[in-house]
Amino acid sequence: FFFQAEDGIRDAQESRGLGDVYKRQDYTDFYSSRSHAYNIGCIVRGPDNALQPNWLHLPVGYHGRASTVVVSGTDVHRPRGQIKPADKEHPVFSECKRLDFELEVGALLGGPLNEIGVPIKVDKAEENIFGFVLLNDWSARDIQTWEYVPLGPFNAKNFSTVISPWVVTLDALEEFRVDLPPQDPQPLEYLREKRHGSFDIKLQVAIQTEKSSEREVIVNSNFRHLYWSVTQQLAHHAVTGCAMRVGDLLGSGTISGDEKGSFGSLLEISWGGKNSIKLASGEDRTFLLDGDTVILSGYAERKDGTLVGFGDCVSKVLPAHPITAFYD
Repeated sequence: FFFQAEDGIRDAQESRGLGDVYKRQDYTDFYSSRSHAYNIGCIVRGPDNALQPNWLHLPVGYHGRASTVVVSGTDVHRPRGQIKPADKEHPVFSECKRLDFELEVGALLGGPLNEIGVPIKVDKAEENIFGFVLLNDWSARDIQTWEYVPLGPFNAKNFSTVISPWVVTLDALEEFRVDLPPQDPQPLEYLREKRHGSFDIKLQVAIQTEKSSEREVIVNSNFRHLYWSVTQQLAHHAVTGCAMRVGDLLGSGTISGDEKGSFGSLLEISWGGKNSIKLASGEDRTFLLDGDTVILSGYAERKDGTLVGFGDCVSKVLPAHPITAFYD
């Protein structure tokens, strides 16, 4: 199934001869990798209070903007917004200076789904997962730092979410199932699964700067680095009776492993901007600069070496709109 960035996201049937129409619905993003949550908590609050008290008991999530979910190849303008510099008493209106990617996998829902007021059982939830895409949840970290208390991210996340052009169906990934480690503490009954699992999907992030002729891989991760599974995410989303719809998109949250080379965001790799990374071109990066292209890729590998690929998820950073676009 191939997506094009048009009126909703639809299949280019006349040019590709693939699939059916896909209409963009709602988008929810989760926070399901323990390594990522711990890393961010250490950066923000310190290791003694890295995980919030609720994190080990429920899949934390927030509602994103489906209107800015776009397909690979759609570039992103550096956003402007309110930022609170550490040396200023009041916030300023500024272009984002800490632009970041997030390496995620998105699950697309299929039907028939629940009616409003009706939950989805965790061991039945997989029946409502049609397939998966790669997902880059673009993040403006300095805007996020100022705005996220008390209701979580808003403008820092709503300007662009890019997905890969191919949907890999659940059936195509059947042979790549893996078990996830036991959860401790044991979750409440509605989140307890007969099989707590994910899929062995190798994930990468590469950057290509304007000075470089080739992409350079800076992240190697895997979809198995989850604490909360996709089915637990869906069951929790619907537990209060939230009606899910065909075409809804659930983001996994940033997928990070235990090693620095597997961290799924620059916020983690640079440890809050304290450490830069050296690229092969000789350039340094803590966060993204204008002209940088971010490429997410992913594949599952069979025992005979053949691959099930996702297609690249690509987006380039464009300069912020001039100040005259915002006020006279």
